[in-house]
Amino acid sequence: MDLRRMLTGDPARSSKIYLAIGVVSLAKALALRNDSTRFKRELLDAGLFIGAGLALRRYGKMKAEKQQQLREQLPSWIAGGDESSTRVPTSAIRAEAKRRLGSEPEPEPTLTDRALNAISGR
Repeated sequence: MDLRRMLTGDPARSSKIYLAIGVVSLAKALALRNDSTRFKRELLDAGLFIGAGLALRRYGKMKAEKQQQLREQLPSWIAGGDESSTRVPTSAIRAEAKRRLGSEPEPEPTLTDRALNAISGR
């Protein structure tokens, strides 16, 4: 699995999926303990999935802590904490961000595009 895809979304939820797959692989390894080759392979898979699950859980906790720290540093009108204060519309914030950052970056070329560029000598 692509590492970027693995770390996006909710890592805490993904960690539960990886831990569950690891536990199933561990149970499968125990069921196949008489076949040493498959036992080792399943045990390795179980270790990898459990390790990835634990790493994602830790990453999810660190991500949540960092988001909380950033929210505490934001002005109240951005965080939406004080309804009585003057609020800037979300569309104005988006327009300002687009003005400062420019348009969206171009997508990275695919493997096919890179191969065609290499063949054509560009």
